[in-house]
Amino acid sequence: MPHVLVAGRIHDAGLDILRNARGLTFDLVEDISVASYAPLVPNADAILIRTQPLPRAVIESATRLKIVSRHGVGFDAVDVDALTERSIPLAIIGDVISNSVAEHSMMLVLALAKRTIVYDQKTRASSWQYRNSYDAWELHGRTLLLLGFGRIGKAMARMAAGFNMKILAYDPYVAAEIISASGVTPVSDLRQALAEADVVSVHMPKSVNGPLLGARELGWMKLSSIVVNTARGGIVDEQALREALSAGRLAGAGLDVFESEPPGSDNPLFDFDNVVLSPHSAGLTEEAAAGMAMSAATNIVNFFAGHLDPALVVNDVGIAPPATMD
Repeated sequence: MPHVLVAGRIHDAGLDILRNARGLTFDLVEDISVASYAPLVPNADAILIRTQPLPRAVIESATRLKIVSRHGVGFDAVDVDALTERSIPLAIIGDVISNSVAEHSMMLVLALAKRTIVYDQKTRASSWQYRNSYDAWELHGRTLLLLGFGRIGKAMARMAAGFNMKILAYDPYVAAEIISASGVTPVSDLRQALAEADVVSVHMPKSVNGPLLGARELGWMKLSSIVVNTARGGIVDEQALREALSAGRLAGAGLDVFESEPPGSDNPLFDFDNVVLSPHSAGLTEEAAAGMAMSAATNIVNFFAGHLDPALVVNDVGIAPPATMD
């Protein structure tokens, strides 16, 4: 009988799929940390994991492991090579969070452009005349640069079009014709694109080569521009971002992800009133949370039933279940 380890609390809709799956049992560890789930790994035939790391040492201790299903689309915290060496598939969810993350990204853009946090604070403090500061600005006619043009980037482009923004997209892995077909202008020169953009929104995976937006790249941006990151912490160099904000070289930033999560209470970014933060929650609406949990759980059920969708497997391994189960 296959036994599943659910590492991190997921929506009940996903747990119900596991409860109702014939022949499956599962353990649920609500905390999101390696230390909390690692002791249960040796008994797991499958792991459903949230955002915490799945390192090689843990994988090596999982002697019964046959599949890992990510509660999301990113997998930079998983040692994929260690799984592939043992022919263990790593599955991700389908397209269930694009709208949620794109909406959250647009919310951060609007909050920064309209100075929502500061205006709220001033109103509560009876500083009514702050309205005459004219700090806010319109998105209409401004230039949005999307770094990444996958599902979330495309959804963001559709939303930004409703504000009559000029939309550019930089993605070395997507053909220019595909970007153009969406009514978006493809760009290949990152420096020129950053210099033109009023808003930069990140929707790319984290690179092993370091931050995509470091001190040099942030220096190419307009003094009046803002940057938003709802993709992965570390894509934007936080130290370089702090320095740029402190020096007035950027107008603001919106972050849903951090280099270290959760960020420490002494994180200097907390001191800026032109920085809007959220706790890696862009994909955690009610609808998206249910969809992610259901998709991640369904991948496991389908695997043991012999029909896991190959399009959701990110490593090059066979995906058929073993002939016999313990």
